Amino acid sequence: MPKMRKKSDLPTKSCAACGLPFAWRSKWARDWDNVRFCSDRCRAAEGSS
Repeated sequence: MPKMRKKSDLPTKSCAACGLPFAWRSKWARDWDNVRFCSDRCRAAEGSS
């Protein structure tokens, strides 16, 4: 069984669209360096501006 981590121990970034901090997620494990937005909503809003 994998070792559990507290959410506060995970790396964080600021969203390029809204500026709010967001934490690492396992679905972003392979591509964390390229993740810029906290959600699909922020990504869509940034593209339409």
